[in-house]
Amino acid sequence: MSKIKEVLSKKIVMVPLIIVALVLVVVVWKLIANSSGDYSDKYEGQDLSADVEGIARDDTYNKYLQKHEGAKSPDAVVDVDIFNYTDASTGVSVLNDIDGEDRVIQSDETGFIEWEVNIPEEGMYSLYFEYYPVESRGIDIERAVYINDEMPFYGADAITFSRVWSDTSDIVKDNRGNDIRPTQGEAPMWQSSYAKDYMGYHINPYQFYFKSGMNKLKLVGVNEPLVIRKLVIKNQETIPTYEEYMKNVDGKFADASGSDVIKIQGEASQRRSSPSLYPNSDRASAITEPYSASLILMNKIGGNQWRVAGDWVEWDFDVPKDGLYTISVKGRQNYNRGFVSNRSVTIDGECPFEEARLMAFQFGNNWQMNTLQDDSGNPYKFALTAGTHTIRLEVTLGNLGSILTDLNDSVFRLNSMYRKILVLTGADPDEFRDYKIDQVYPEVIKGMDVECKRLYKIVDELIEYSGERGSQVSSILTVAAQLERFVERPDKIPKTLANFKENVSAIGTGINSLSEAPLDVDFLVVESAGMELPECEESFLESAMHEIRVFISSFLVDYTSLGNIYEDTDSSIDCWILSGRDQSTILKTMIDDSFVPEYGIGVNVKLIDATTLLPAVVAGTGPDVALTVAQTEPVNYALRNAAVDLTQFDDWDEWKANVLDKEYYHSSWLSYEFNGGVYALPETQNYNVLFYRKDILDELGLKVPETWQELIEILPTITNNNLQVGIPSTERKVGNTANPDLANYFCQLYQRGGKLYSDDQQSVAIDSEQAIEAFEYFTKLFTNYKVPTSYDFVNRFRSGEMPIGIQDFSNYNTLVVFAPEIKGLWNFALVPGYERTNEKGEKYIDRQVQSWGQCSMILNKTNGEQKYDLAWKFLKWWISSDTQVRFGRELESVMGASARYATANKVAFEQLSWSKKDLDVLKEQWDWAFGVPEIAGGYYTSRHITNAIRKVMNDNEDPRETILDYTRTINDEIEKKRIEFGLPVNSDKD
Repeated sequence: MSKIKEVLSKKIVMVPLIIVALVLVVVVWKLIANSSGDYSDKYEGQDLSADVEGIARDDTYNKYLQKHEGAKSPDAVVDVDIFNYTDASTGVSVLNDIDGEDRVIQSDETGFIEWEVNIPEEGMYSLYFEYYPVESRGIDIERAVYINDEMPFYGADAITFSRVWSDTSDIVKDNRGNDIRPTQGEAPMWQSSYAKDYMGYHINPYQFYFKSGMNKLKLVGVNEPLVIRKLVIKNQETIPTYEEYMKNVDGKFADASGSDVIKIQGEASQRRSSPSLYPNSDRASAITEPYSASLILMNKIGGNQWRVAGDWVEWDFDVPKDGLYTISVKGRQNYNRGFVSNRSVTIDGECPFEEARLMAFQFGNNWQMNTLQDDSGNPYKFALTAGTHTIRLEVTLGNLGSILTDLNDSVFRLNSMYRKILVLTGADPDEFRDYKIDQVYPEVIKGMDVECKRLYKIVDELIEYSGERGSQVSSILTVAAQLERFVERPDKIPKTLANFKENVSAIGTGINSLSEAPLDVDFLVVESAGMELPECEESFLESAMHEIRVFISSFLVDYTSLGNIYEDTDSSIDCWILSGRDQSTILKTMIDDSFVPEYGIGVNVKLIDATTLLPAVVAGTGPDVALTVAQTEPVNYALRNAAVDLTQFDDWDEWKANVLDKEYYHSSWLSYEFNGGVYALPETQNYNVLFYRKDILDELGLKVPETWQELIEILPTITNNNLQVGIPSTERKVGNTANPDLANYFCQLYQRGGKLYSDDQQSVAIDSEQAIEAFEYFTKLFTNYKVPTSYDFVNRFRSGEMPIGIQDFSNYNTLVVFAPEIKGLWNFALVPGYERTNEKGEKYIDRQVQSWGQCSMILNKTNGEQKYDLAWKFLKWWISSDTQVRFGRELESVMGASARYATANKVAFEQLSWSKKDLDVLKEQWDWAFGVPEIAGGYYTSRHITNAIRKVMNDNEDPRETILDYTRTINDEIEKKRIEFGLPVNSDKD
């Protein structure tokens, strides 16, 4: 009996284990089954083209094509007589002798030019241009196209024409054997291009509808001057298939047997579409040519900089004799796991056959030899004549483009749904309340039902394209499943609304990753068919030896020192830069090729962490010059006799009058003045502007506020729709620092005529009536009007939850790169101001804003030789307009538009990559910028003002009494600090 019980007990124990095992098997089976991404049962047989009114964007190119779905694409070719224009602005002129062309027409970046053209047959046509990219500010040329006085679709307002860039010199070596990256310069030449999608989602040229008969065609300047010699309204010629191509060359060309292998090094490219596509170094592989485990050699091109659709690189090569050749590329795509990087191939400006439009590079950690070939592995043959030819590889999204178009539109619709729900529930809904969303907004539930099916279809298309289910696919699946649940249980929407917004933002971020196609190129090979390709396999022994060499080199090579090392201590200085490696590399290159030859002063540059500077200066081992120093530091160093007063130099007055006063606002260096001295020079200057969503303000019937009173007046409309306004608060930080953001408090203070410190800077002046009014108004924004104190501006602005925000103007570049789906739907303007009356009794709006930035200073070295004169010459060179322009342009070329340099130099700023329209706004706001003085104990000021603000906001204290109490506290602390440093105090004067 006991044995029977024992057996039964074992079986009873086994039952749950068996159930768990079966459940695991089912789960694993489902995961395996779904890993292939077959969600077709979710959307097959469904109408996915229908849009829900009020949710979809109706100005897209796809909608435009749907509108003209039945229109033909005629074979007609209409040459526009570019000189016979019917209307134009004053910025249009006829030029002669431009690069061999006798007569051309130019329009400036703010002008327009319009023609009347006679179209023989109604239908869809493309626009073909032959243009010359005259040298200017170095950004892509941009035009808006109008047909019969109408903007046909979103995207037609941003037709771009790329520039041509090349190395301005050969690759040279520094005195340690490292290659110095050559500077990039413009190399303008005649180019041809169709008007096309600047984002690369549509790989074919745009098509515009023209009616039969007379039509108006207008080009409106957006960025940079445009010179054209030809404009044709026509459709792109059909590119032959490879089979058709071979029939055309059959009998004319034979295999080029016996020809040598033509190897073209990637870093030796002649021309590029962007200055960021410069040669660079790779030490990650033993088979990169040329190779070094310790030295920096320019041995490849591309990388993460070569990722944007439309960017191209060209190489010239010589062919010994006529014949059929194959083309191979030694490339590496180890950036986007699960996705391919595509390139289109053109020879001498033309795509020879359809299959050459897409050369795929699969993900892999190692170099791969990719031959342009068909699905069966048969190499394509290119007919080349003897002589010089040009091969171009251009980034293309291929079939991924249409998927991203659908995904981009989906994100826009999802954000529209989110905002509609937000109006009802608010950003923090009660999860236990049934808002009856399906009854209030039935169109939203309907839209969610359609959208989840679209997303499942996109998931299937992405998995089919990439062959695996990556992280971007997972975020799309999450939203699709969430939408399904919302449709089934609308009452569950409020509980997970915040999570839904985050998931949609994740898709938006994923779009940016998916649209990037980075690729490294070591070399290209052009050879006769059948010849053996160069070896591209790294053996285990080669890899192991490479890693050993790299490890040993890490102990022998000083990687914090950059470029040439100057050992002559009498004629060289040490310069520490506290920013990043890209910035320091650019700086060192500029020093070695510009400053050293002109002045004969060697500069040893080191990239150092900011926290290292002060201990080094205290220990007497600091540098002669420090760059990219925080705004608060120079006066702190001056108080301790660690910074040099620049006014002591003999030429200070003359140089200040001719350079500093003319090229810089006083606000940019006011923070570096102390006790009659100047202890640093400005590098950058940032300030706030007002960002706004045009589409949402139009939807709400609101205008951009000119004054703070107007902002208060529109706040009820915004908040009643459960939207928000972003205003700097103490709960947010300034840039990457830990300092609370007091910019808007200072803005309120100075706009009312107040100031932070007394004239002698021995006490604060925040107890004046203007200052108290400013403090009361500032805190009232958060206590009475419930403006949020902490938020992620970029994401909320992108989703539309925050249609107005006062933020650092550098966010402009972040939004351009980070939120392409809302391009054309937002802008920035001057910050709201305070209405005042001048001495003549005239009313005006005071728009003063605080500015902040980084600086450069000469340090007082207590140990070793002091080289103040050498350091002063370097500092003057560094902040000159020519140097700042070059540094800003090269920084943007290396790091992209999101890293646009906020130089404090007015002359240099105007030559950076801002459009004329944006530049005008920034310059006007810059005129209103003010600097905040730095004093002994100044950190107490910001600390206690922050405490006062938090006390009012959190404890509901009286604003007037609170700021008056803290005024006394701050003044007491300032007096103690002045006594500590031996500075006069008010009591000394009595």
